[in-house]
Amino acid sequence: MGIAERKEREKQQRRNDIIDAAERLFFKKGFEHTTMEQVAEEAELSKGTLYLYFKSKEDLYLAINVRGMKILQEMFLSAVKKGKTGIEKTENIGRAYYAFSREYPDYFSAMIYYESKNIPDQAEDSCFQSCEEQGMRTLQIVAEAISSGMEDGTIRSDMDPLMVATILWGHTTGMIQILAIKEVHLRDVHNVNINELVETSLALTSRGLKP
Repeated sequence: MGIAERKEREKQQRRNDIIDAAERLFFKKGFEHTTMEQVAEEAELSKGTLYLYFKSKEDLYLAINVRGMKILQEMFLSAVKKGKTGIEKTENIGRAYYAFSREYPDYFSAMIYYESKNIPDQAEDSCFQSCEEQGMRTLQIVAEAISSGMEDGTIRSDMDPLMVATILWGHTTGMIQILAIKEVHLRDVHNVNINELVETSLALTSRGLKP
């Protein structure tokens, strides 16, 4: 390995170490209560070195979101492989999104926080563009599943696949957030079966997609 390659590998490792440190603090203390000074200390780096890799706390938070969305993308791809028809692939993606929120609640919360805030970090050298591109790649998997359903006749063909994917994303995200807030109340007070609630939500959505 040449000197240039070794330096690039070390640079990427340090960048990952910084993101690891930021995750530990953000997920434990929250974004608002974490400072760049604390991240630098957690990563055992000087504040100046930290700013060589990430220009702001928002930029670092976007890098964490990219990590989460990459995991979600892989879960979506795996879900698609389990379906034979377009409607089955779309339903499986919905289940994968619920599973992601359960298995990676911190990443899910980070993604929701990112979507709810107008983070003004759109410089070319920031993580904003990477975050936007990763989000679109993930959403595109949903759109492609819908397109395949339109082709095989299991999904109505009078709609734009990307628009439908966006609507499904909003609907499912809303349901997940409701469960995050009210699950215990729904289960203990109203005797709601949470798994049945999730499947009913998916069934109602599928009904609206079918020809």
